[in-house]
Amino acid sequence: MTDRVRTVRDPDPAQARSLVEEGIERDAVVTLFGRCTVEYDGRAASTLGPGDRLVVLKPDGTALVHTDEGQQPVNWQPPGCTHEPAVEDGQFVIFSERTTPEEFLTVRFEHVDHAGALDGSDPSALDLTGTEADLKERILADPDLVESGFEPRATERDTPAGAVDIYGEDADGNAVVVELKRRRVGPDAVGQLTRYVDALERDLHAEVTVRGILVAPSVTDRARKLLAERGLEFVSLTPDPGTALSE
Repeated sequence: MTDRVRTVRDPDPAQARSLVEEGIERDAVVTLFGRCTVEYDGRAASTLGPGDRLVVLKPDGTALVHTDEGQQPVNWQPPGCTHEPAVEDGQFVIFSERTTPEEFLTVRFEHVDHAGALDGSDPSALDLTGTEADLKERILADPDLVESGFEPRATERDTPAGAVDIYGEDADGNAVVVELKRRRVGPDAVGQLTRYVDALERDLHAEVTVRGILVAPSVTDRARKLLAERGLEFVSLTPDPGTALSE
């Protein structure tokens, strides 16, 4: 098993969740096979009873549910969705959400026979050194890399949605959530940033404006569109100050 390919046979629900979370984080193509039910709610509603199915989650937010027949999925979500793996009542569950229009896909596994996370990107397309910790140190040493007047106030600030990488204020006194990624990212990173912003908007005073800024070397086209749709921002920055990028 290489760094680009991770597979687990007969994972328990916690192992499946861990593998899927890691795969989504690194923009891998995630595959799952097992006995599951599928529920969809959106422009219509549908339910598929228990059956053996292949589920594919792609870095652009696509979700596909296949049976052993035919070339078309029996259910699917388009690019731009966010996927959340979870364990509920001892079962592994994937929640897939689309915001415009609102559509929800829930895949609940009775048992996962096989789980995999496959890096389908071209490793020669972008060769970066450094970590997210290095990226954080760059910003803390020079906050203007985010924007002029940005003032970091805390790192790893806890919220109900998780820990924010860097929390601070802009030159106008607005709260700023900065989410850091060391490599090119897709819609899932936008979904993560959205959850942090929403959580802080609920926690802070109603009159406080909360901005969200995604800092990464680059983003996919769909992620860029989602950022614009949700009023979030993007700053291109690498962990290594010697690395130059062109998008």
